[in-house]
Amino acid sequence: MDMAQVAPTDNGGSNRQALSDDDAAGRALFLGWATAAGCTHEVDEIGNLFVRRPGRDGAKPPVLIGSHLDTQPTGGRFDGVYGVLGGLEVIERLNDLGIETEAPIDLVVWTNEEGSRFQTSMMGSGVWAGKLSLDDAKALTDVDGITVADELDRLGWAGARPASPSPLTGSFELHIEQGPILESEELEIGVVTGVQGLRWFTIELGGYPAHAGPTPMEGRKDPARVIGRIIDRVYGVVDELGPWGRGTFAQFGSDPVSPNTIPERLWCTLDLRHPDADTLQQMEERMRDIVEEEAGARGVTSTVTRQNDSPPVTFDENCVAAVEDAVSAVGFSNHRMISGAGHDACYVALHAPTAMIFVPCDDGLSHNEAENISKEQAERGATVLLGAVRRMAGGS
Repeated sequence: MDMAQVAPTDNGGSNRQALSDDDAAGRALFLGWATAAGCTHEVDEIGNLFVRRPGRDGAKPPVLIGSHLDTQPTGGRFDGVYGVLGGLEVIERLNDLGIETEAPIDLVVWTNEEGSRFQTSMMGSGVWAGKLSLDDAKALTDVDGITVADELDRLGWAGARPASPSPLTGSFELHIEQGPILESEELEIGVVTGVQGLRWFTIELGGYPAHAGPTPMEGRKDPARVIGRIIDRVYGVVDELGPWGRGTFAQFGSDPVSPNTIPERLWCTLDLRHPDADTLQQMEERMRDIVEEEAGARGVTSTVTRQNDSPPVTFDENCVAAVEDAVSAVGFSNHRMISGAGHDACYVALHAPTAMIFVPCDDGLSHNEAENISKEQAERGATVLLGAVRRMAGGS
């Protein structure tokens, strides 16, 4: 709640967009707490902040925990923030108990996870993982033309530490579910075994512009009639490949911008997701066939462009088992599940054993000022994180 007082919104949420003064204020508050807990810190080239609680064996690779502190413009108080402050709670609790782990514990704040101001989500972890070049990330601009490099320099966040992986014993990210499954099933903890793959597309249809009044319906080359059929059939495929299939049409536009002219061009975006790579490929192939069939039947041209391809992620079984052991030790109700949203843990998993822990959130709501969890839910998640970290880091 103290962090939520940094850049609060009128409706109870937070607005700390990446690399802003408000983001800097949130980090400063966090860093003060981490320093008080005896941690040292480093910042890498893209501004990722790492704080460390030393271990008994300084040569042993650390256990990494954490998430992000930046928010959507009308974001909630827990998305990302809970993973960072839950990680800090683990460090403080280890201090309270006088427990020295064998491996160090690194707590990370990733830069620009949300991608709202600079429109590449999971930017900091993406650079760290080698999926996005440092130069490309620093060249990103906001709506005012300010670059990531400009803001890193202004805030003093372009650190000396290389933005690249180093060995890790394991990694855990604690997060609110951002969905309704745990709440609807009255479960206390989600043991996350992986993340859905996603592909983003732009679908563009070309018609023949003509007057809306005199032009008979028969024989029109009207992309609007086509898009309706495409949407209906693609959603049918997604439903058929449930329960984990996801499909979302959005960002519709047309030319000319006129209420009484048949569109010459109509376009929209499509987000397809599934945790199985082969099924996701099948979804794309069937979608492309549907677009071609429906456009051809109406004499409309069509183009489908894939804009993004993020393959499914399967988390490390040993890290997942550490979470399950921690849950069992305290007796919280739980089950294994797949994350429907992308997280920094997806990139970390490319280089280190990784797993995630979910707690339910009210109505499954996230990216919304009304986003909420209870104190009891927050405590359960941090307790499980503490148990998993102790199992991976060792010591007593």
